[in-house]
Amino acid sequence: MKIVILDGHTLNPGDISWTDLEQLGQLTVYDRTPAELIVERIGDADIVLTNKTPLSQQTIEQCRSIKMIGVLATGYNIVDVKAARQRDIPVCNVPSYSTMAVAQLSTALLMELCHHVGEHSSDVRSGGWARSIDFCYWHSPLIELMGKKLGLIGYGQIGSAFAKIALAMGMEILVYTPSQKKSIEQPNLRVVMLDQLLAESDVISLHCPLTEQNTGLINQSNIAKMKNGVMLINTSRGGLIVEQDLADALNNGKVAGAGLDVLSTEPPSETNPLLNARNCIITPHIAWAPKEARLRLMEITVNNLKHFIAGKLQNVVN
Repeated sequence: MKIVILDGHTLNPGDISWTDLEQLGQLTVYDRTPAELIVERIGDADIVLTNKTPLSQQTIEQCRSIKMIGVLATGYNIVDVKAARQRDIPVCNVPSYSTMAVAQLSTALLMELCHHVGEHSSDVRSGGWARSIDFCYWHSPLIELMGKKLGLIGYGQIGSAFAKIALAMGMEILVYTPSQKKSIEQPNLRVVMLDQLLAESDVISLHCPLTEQNTGLINQSNIAKMKNGVMLINTSRGGLIVEQDLADALNNGKVAGAGLDVLSTEPPSETNPLLNARNCIITPHIAWAPKEARLRLMEITVNNLKHFIAGKLQNVVN
């Protein structure tokens, strides 16, 4: 069985092993694959594994030997799942491998907005503290989170994991999900409507998949409903935010700060308005990437393939 990985560098830049996949077939790993080489590289493959290299309807129709597509991620929008289904090709993803890693980075972004650790460390190293006439100083407002309200838009595994961390810091949690299940309520955690969450939250964090219904959810209209000085965290999908609207709100002070691990286009254009927005922390989509999480991703990918070989599919999205 011929297995081809189109963009293996994303999952494994060299610090983990491909051995378990090599034992399942003839494995070929490409670090990256440009669009013009996709068909050539998978034209005779039985199994295609991809992270962000797209598999369009045209590509799937041209590559007649494909028997299974594995996505090396949870999101699978880079594969035309309908086209795969029409050819009876299962598409399998990797759910739940990075829950705690993403919740951890959400926390790190929030902490950085509250304490500006990097800014103050840099100033100390450049001699700011040595030149200070006082025993301490700070350049930015420092924020204590205890007693403040965290609004979670989405409450899947990552949202609920982040809620546990916030509850431990003494925050009150407001949750909005399309299902609005009251059964998830507990002390200091309430399910509310979206407008109430926007109006009452001191911090808003996005933890929902990107859909046609919520694309551009954080826009000028909804930002206007938020508290003055609200902080925004996004470790979900960049398309949830109208980036120019958020940049404007950051620059005029309506939004006090934003911590973003995702943008609408990745890598971003140099003209992305958020790159120069005030008090906007941007990391390059790394929430999922700790080695421990990537090892789990590899393990689940191997198990997906083993189940396919055994005729017992798992994690099929189409």
